[in-house]
Amino acid sequence: MSRDDLRRDADGMASKLVAWRRHLHQKPELGFEERETAAFVADRLRALGLEVHTGIAHTGVVGILRASKARGPAVLLRADMDALPIQEVEGREYGSRIEGKMHACGHDGHVAMLLGAATLLKDRANLLGRDVVFCFQPAEEGMGGAEKMIEEGVLDLVETGSAFGLHLWTGNEVGSVLVRPGPAMAAQNEFAARIVGRGGHGAIPQATIDPIVAAAQAVTALQSIVSRNVDPVETAVVTVGSLHAGSAHNVIPDDARLQGTLRSFSEEVRDLLKRRLREVLENSAAAAGCRLELELTDGYPAVVNDPGAVRQVRSAAGEVFGEDNVIEPPPIAAAEDFAYFLRERPGAFVFVGAANSAKGIDAPHHSPRFDIDEAALPRGVELLVRLALEADAPR
Repeated sequence: MSRDDLRRDADGMASKLVAWRRHLHQKPELGFEERETAAFVADRLRALGLEVHTGIAHTGVVGILRASKARGPAVLLRADMDALPIQEVEGREYGSRIEGKMHACGHDGHVAMLLGAATLLKDRANLLGRDVVFCFQPAEEGMGGAEKMIEEGVLDLVETGSAFGLHLWTGNEVGSVLVRPGPAMAAQNEFAARIVGRGGHGAIPQATIDPIVAAAQAVTALQSIVSRNVDPVETAVVTVGSLHAGSAHNVIPDDARLQGTLRSFSEEVRDLLKRRLREVLENSAAAAGCRLELELTDGYPAVVNDPGAVRQVRSAAGEVFGEDNVIEPPPIAAAEDFAYFLRERPGAFVFVGAANSAKGIDAPHHSPRFDIDEAALPRGVELLVRLALEADAPR
């Protein structure tokens, strides 16, 4: 297969990719509610003659393309389908038609690219050395749809040897691709704490147990975890994103409530953050005579890319984007549930540049102004096709 043939075919799909993406953009659906999106995907996979499975993790869809002569386990290519509860800015002809919902992270583009890859690979089944699993996943945005799909057997529909995911990324200009071996995105934990004291008159503090003072001391003390407990060569984040207490200037309240997030890139640091968070909150509360109620929730694990899979991505991406445009980025502290696939199979999570500053397309992800340069779509398709056509699983 020549580079020029694949480039021509991917470019020839550009208008269809844009139409698919814009259709999905106008009809965003939240996690585990992607019924219209799932039907849209399943219809197009069936039209290609693929083996189609629906209802995996409620709304997940899988298409399977059998290789003419499979020489190894299948490769899974994943696209997430869910939108976010965000109100999109007005004035876009293809803007969201659903109040309070928006594709503000590029998942509409991910679906379009994977459908495009399925279309081009269907005509190249004779070149495949592995079956291909096209995995359209629900509920990436905080609900763990990947984990649910794995629990319901998505990796066992056919023997699956590796997994790749592409994410459009407005942190870099269109025409670039970013991938790194090892930890690439952070593990996530969330906490909600209630520091319980005894309220009373603000002018008679000796008759109260003040939870605001305890909460203020806790917020300050939590900042010492990264600076004094985490090895300086490691990376971690402890953020208090919400602090609420009281409702009047002369009243000491009964309680103060904090919420926040922890981010880390190794299990050792993750365990350390959770342990020290509990200790700091408990001791800050106890020092003020207060009581602590703490809910600490495990979110997604770290995204850890397999070095062999990354070599495959770099080789394929060099053909698509040019070697000078294949970038090794630093780790990103955002979290992503493709991590669950990478816990089960070797693979890689890849960022495809989708910004165009000259056109004003550079808003961050999860912004009401988020958009992508749709010129990235054919290149993403081309990269997915090349990854599927690699004959061997990552080594």
